[in-house]
Amino acid sequence: MRTAIVKRLAPFVLVAGVLAGCSTTTAEAETDQTVTSTVTSTDGNVTVEAAVAANAQYTAGDTTWDSSDATSITLDGSTATSDSDAVSIDGSTVTITAAGTYVLTGTLDDGSIIVDTADDGAVTIVLDDASISSSTTPALQVTDADEVVVVLADGSTNSLSDTSAAVDTATSDLPNATLYSTADLTIGGSGALTVTSANNDGITSKDGLVITGGTISVQAADDGIRGKDFLVVEGGTLTVDAGGDGLKSDQDSDETMGYVLITGGTVDVTAGDDGITATTDVIIADGTVTVVAGGGHGTSVADDESPKGVNADVSVVIGGGTLDVDAADDAIGTTGAVAVAGGALTLAAGDDGIHADGALGISGGTVTITDSYEGLESMTVTISGGDTSVVASDDGLNATDTSASGQGSMSAQSGVSATISGGTLVIDAGGDGLDSNGDLTVTGGTVVVNGPENSGNGSLDANGTFTVTGGVLLAAGSSGMAQTPSSSSSQSSVSLTLSQAVQAGTVLQVLDSDGTVLATFTTSKTVQNVVYSSSSITSGETYQLVSGGTASGSSTGGLAESGDASGATVEATGTAGAETSGMGGGQQQGGGGGNRP
Repeated sequence: MRTAIVKRLAPFVLVAGVLAGCSTTTAEAETDQTVTSTVTSTDGNVTVEAAVAANAQYTAGDTTWDSSDATSITLDGSTATSDSDAVSIDGSTVTITAAGTYVLTGTLDDGSIIVDTADDGAVTIVLDDASISSSTTPALQVTDADEVVVVLADGSTNSLSDTSAAVDTATSDLPNATLYSTADLTIGGSGALTVTSANNDGITSKDGLVITGGTISVQAADDGIRGKDFLVVEGGTLTVDAGGDGLKSDQDSDETMGYVLITGGTVDVTAGDDGITATTDVIIADGTVTVVAGGGHGTSVADDESPKGVNADVSVVIGGGTLDVDAADDAIGTTGAVAVAGGALTLAAGDDGIHADGALGISGGTVTITDSYEGLESMTVTISGGDTSVVASDDGLNATDTSASGQGSMSAQSGVSATISGGTLVIDAGGDGLDSNGDLTVTGGTVVVNGPENSGNGSLDANGTFTVTGGVLLAAGSSGMAQTPSSSSSQSSVSLTLSQAVQAGTVLQVLDSDGTVLATFTTSKTVQNVVYSSSSITSGETYQLVSGGTASGSSTGGLAESGDASGATVEATGTAGAETSGMGGGQQQGGGGGNRP
């Protein structure tokens, strides 16, 4: 259990179906309000309310301001002017020493704006066509304040840049970003801001960082945008090009912090390392997010590098919006859990499309993995809704304990399972299609597997119990390792093996003994075995697999709504209900006997 600290409370739109993780310790509350959540890093199906409640809460700073109450600071090349006693000017260094609103205009060359105040209340800095550059320090730095709000004035274009030497943040608390704050920082407004760091991070808050609006472009040699306690994006348009991580939160001393939350806006990240990364949770509730990490899925990286698109130590949560990821390593990866309950995801990965050491749950939304080594991988995989399609050069779905020894063993791994109870799942796999090193269970939904063409893999592969109690399952592929559900399954299946493989583009149809078409499938690759299970299959009955005829209606991974078998050729005959082992040449059903001309 994790007891979440409520640091500040703020309302925002919650999109159902996201996940947050927890550890086994309890953190002390900073105030007298606490929220308790029973979220675990091995649960792939929890609500967005639980995800948010399990983390420290936040309040975005107020970005509204009144010009009549504001102090003007005019930047003029190598110096600046202001008539306020709260503004100290020493050459090109401008120091703000009291809470209030300050409007900056003009250009400051090789200078710095410093906020250093012990006052209660916010310091609001309005950038109104302001350009600040520095060669030795951050262009804008907060050394001491209760809270800082940076407002991008309507219609304004602003820039912050520095070329100061990089700081090793692992051993130093020195300023290491062009826009650097030791206090909670909010950035908003409707203007534009360009942040450039030749050696360091772009924007960093050592407390929390909230972005509510503006058009913000960050180019950084190291990390792009970093909120140590948390990083929240509520709105605006963010474009980040970072040599290190793109968006980041890395508080590791408080289990309710170190999270990234996106509830709106448009985020476009190009990163040399992880696109979005968090010590605890990455939660995407809404918005449009695009990530390219490590050069994309076709890029080779060093053995000690693993650029992931979205990465978290506890959980990754997708509840809405759109997410488009192209990553050299995993598109989405975590040592805890992943939950997808909504949104539209398009993922390309050099390694796994979605990887979770603990649990992976898909209950809604659309997940499209266009390229991967393995598509979906976790100790437990649960698919209860949504529309998921996977292209993988190896296994399409792989339920496995990656920490277990003896990965090549045929024995079942304890605690490993894959369960499909709803939605649609379409797999195109070069290795095993549905692969569980433990149990494999189908209770509902529609599953279509375009499996391997080589005999060393199978469309279906379970080391433990393989049962089907509902739904529709069609798996087509090679015959060498063909496996069918257990004969103890409450819903029957039939395995039909052709004497000669058919090529891609062939219409195959499953017929009952009366010649009624039960399933029509168009192959996308070479196929020699078809396993079919649905409520229309009866144990002990005989079925035929024919080639030819026509498919009609909409298609799910090649499985058509309906078909006509007129003029088709019988390729195989089999009896439903008998189990085949698939473990090195167990007896196959329906082998031979085809009427191919």
